[in-house]
Amino acid sequence: MRYNSQNHHENRQETMLNFLPHWLRGSLTLLLIACSTLSLVPILLVVAILKLLIPIPAWRRWCTVVSIEIANLWVGFNNLLLDAINDIHWDIQGVEDLSLEDWYFVTCNHQSWADILVAQKVLFRKIPMLKFFLKQQLIWVPVIGLAWWALDFPFMKRYSAAEIAKNPALKGKDLETTRKACEKFKYTPVTVFNFLEGTRFTPAKHQYQQSPYQHLLKPKAGGAGFVLGAMGEQLHTMLNLTIYYPGDDRSFWHFLSGRITEVVVRVEKRAISPQFLSRDYLNDEKFRSEFQQWVSTLWEEKDRLINDLHQELRDTHKKAA
Repeated sequence: MRYNSQNHHENRQETMLNFLPHWLRGSLTLLLIACSTLSLVPILLVVAILKLLIPIPAWRRWCTVVSIEIANLWVGFNNLLLDAINDIHWDIQGVEDLSLEDWYFVTCNHQSWADILVAQKVLFRKIPMLKFFLKQQLIWVPVIGLAWWALDFPFMKRYSAAEIAKNPALKGKDLETTRKACEKFKYTPVTVFNFLEGTRFTPAKHQYQQSPYQHLLKPKAGGAGFVLGAMGEQLHTMLNLTIYYPGDDRSFWHFLSGRITEVVVRVEKRAISPQFLSRDYLNDEKFRSEFQQWVSTLWEEKDRLINDLHQELRDTHKKAA
C-alpha cells in the first residue's frame, strides 16, 4: 500500500507545544529559525573567509567540512523545531540504502516553500547536504545570500536566446560557468538539488501552461541537463522525490504553524544513464532531445504516483466514514 494512513494518532509524534494556537506556533517557529540563522551565519562567514585566505588544498577541504557541519546544525535545529511545535504524521518510503559518501542529483515536484524543509528533513544525514543552483542575483539576498556563498552554492548566470543573438560570444558561457562552479564539488561528496518545474505549482500556472500533467507543471530539462553535463564524472545516482500533501492546503505559513498535519514522501533511487553524463546540453541537439524525452517520462510516472496517492487517500477516508 503506497499511502499509509493507519494508526495516524499512534504514528504522530507527541509534541510539546501543539496546544498553542496556530498563529503563535507559526510565529514562534519563524522567530527561532531566524535566530538560529543570525547566530550561525557569522560563524559560517569566518570559516569561508579563512578558507579563501589560505590557499592550501587540505585546509580548504577541512573548511568545507566545517562549513557543512555548521549548515547541518541549522537543518537539524529546524527538524527538531518542527517536531517540537507541530503534530505532523510523516509517511516516508525509499530512504534506505543511501550514503553520505556518494554524489547525488535530486529532483522533486514543487508545490510550496515547505518542500525545501521537507526534503531536508527526509534526507538529513542520509546523503550529503543539499545544494541548489541559484540565479546570480540571489547572492544579494540579505544574510541568506552570504550563507549560500559561504557554503559554495553555485550561482549561475543564464543567457537568453535574445542576449546570445545580440552577442554570439555568450553562447556556451552558461555551461562553462556551471562547470567552473562544479569544480568545487569534485573532492567532497555533494547533493545537487533541482526543482525541474522551476516554480511552485498553482492552478493558475497549470492552466496557463496547459500542462499535460494532472498534478504537475511542465518540467524544464535545461537546468538538469547543464548539471549532468558539468558533473558527469561525479554524478551517477538520482533520487526522484515526490512530495504529497494530503490536504488541500500547502502554504509555507500553514506548514510552519501546524495546519498541515500529514506529509507523504516517496523517494526513488535510480542510476543515471551514462548517455546523459558529460554532454553539452546547449549544442548537442540529439542529447537535448533524448534528455527531454527522459524527463517527460519521469514526470509522467510522478504524475501517476501522485494520482495513485490521492486516490488511495480518498478510498481510505471512504472506508473510515
